[in-house]
Amino acid sequence: MMTGATGGIGQAVAAALAAAGHRLTVVGRDAGRLHVPGLRAITADLSQPQDLARAVPLPGQLDALVHCAGISVDAIAPVAGTGLSVWRDTMTVNTLAAAELTRLMLPALRRSHGHVVFLNSARGTRAVPGWSAFAASKAALQELADSLRAEEADHGVRVTTIYPGATATEQLRQVRASFRRGYDPARCIQPETLAAMVTWVLAAPQDAYVSELTVSAAPASR
Repeated sequence: MMTGATGGIGQAVAAALAAAGHRLTVVGRDAGRLHVPGLRAITADLSQPQDLARAVPLPGQLDALVHCAGISVDAIAPVAGTGLSVWRDTMTVNTLAAAELTRLMLPALRRSHGHVVFLNSARGTRAVPGWSAFAASKAALQELADSLRAEEADHGVRVTTIYPGATATEQLRQVRASFRRGYDPARCIQPETLAAMVTWVLAAPQDAYVSELTVSAAPASR
């Protein structure tokens, strides 16, 4: 199961997981427009996490839950210029929905000794002037993952946080434009590369797994 499958990174992750043989269920407001063979789509609005219990059927077992959903562009503003609605929307989609969906899926994940993967951001590990709501939501997501990892270890549930650097997506282009910074997709991580790493993380053997993974763009060749 995964969220955010229609985003730039999420589309690549969904395609890679399907190609690797995973039976994939995607959850999202526009999940039905993602065309991947064998995919099951569940329509649910992550900005309304209180409705997820009603919208998402509980599986008997669940091998993996991958959180890719996130919003960022609307949250670009200094603290003094960030209204309560922006804080609420950003924290809700980026953190609260992930927490609630994970809570709902934990019984199925425990039965399968499953794996929860959080696609975080390199920006989730430090403050970002002018982008406080987004950075705060990602820092909260990090703490959620760390707490979950400690709590669920005795149940055999694995928890991985992936911190990708700049990834070539339309969302990053918009963010860079808002900060008046250049955007060269050739110097970014490609979504397909990041998707391959997610697939690799989920393919870990029984005796070990990656709990945290920082992914950086390779240095530019001369």
